[in-house]
Amino acid sequence: TRREQWQGRTPLDISPAVASAALKRLEAGLGMILLLRSTRSLRLSAEGARFLPAARLALSGLRDALEAVASGRQVVRDSLHISLPSDLGRNLMLGWLDEFQQRYPEVSLRLNFSDRLADIYREPVDLAIRYGIPADSGLVAVPLLPDNCRVLCAAPSYLATHGAPASPAELKAHNCLRFRLGDELHEHWRFSRDGEVFNVAVSGNRVADDGDVVRRWALSGQGIAYKSRLDVSADLAAGRLIHLCPSWQGELAPLSLVCADRRQFSPTVVLLREHLSRCCHLATG
Repeated sequence: TRREQWQGRTPLDISPAVASAALKRLEAGLGMILLLRSTRSLRLSAEGARFLPAARLALSGLRDALEAVASGRQVVRDSLHISLPSDLGRNLMLGWLDEFQQRYPEVSLRLNFSDRLADIYREPVDLAIRYGIPADSGLVAVPLLPDNCRVLCAAPSYLATHGAPASPAELKAHNCLRFRLGDELHEHWRFSRDGEVFNVAVSGNRVADDGDVVRRWALSGQGIAYKSRLDVSADLAAGRLIHLCPSWQGELAPLSLVCADRRQFSPTVVLLREHLSRCCHLATG
């Protein structure tokens, strides 16, 4: 009977155990609790309430894209103007976007590489790839790598001369490579461990408003950098940079795809988001 058919099943026609396991994998991947559970109740957490609209949007767009592909329509034909961070854009995403265009050759891209935050409302930009949570709550932000964080790192040549800090407190004795975004100088670096939060005011003889320059300084042994793990993932894996104070957690630096309006999430944008998210997770292991 219909009642027997649905007994012990979810509306998606999967068992509660399978649904629960899938939810746990999603929460582990995001690094946050989406649902608060007890034996008698189930409700969204604050993080879950923020994540749900973006997830629904992404799934809806993906369904549209798959249906359009199945019906034979030319859905992956689009022209996109994208703003990207300097370091991430040049050294990782440029290659990932090449792969996307090789797969979908009818997609045309126009790229802006800059750490200055593009004004999506005033500038002719369709999408922006951004670290952090957008200050403008009116923007639509879909996560690409929500659990990304900053890491302390330096080249072996710098450490051979100056030694490695045993804790963030020892950064005061080191040359720290600082980054400026607009009028804000990032010179207060924050870390946490076992519930303890530690802030340290750093100094050094080099400041740049370009993240790629900061990474290049670090690679050439000029000092210690506090970079997005995604930006330096290849350098850490190859030993060109060394992860310092690994027992301390760096600041969160979630990466998102941002636009001004949900209607901009065309099938092409949904496919691009899926591609970039997959590349980000592969790069960080």
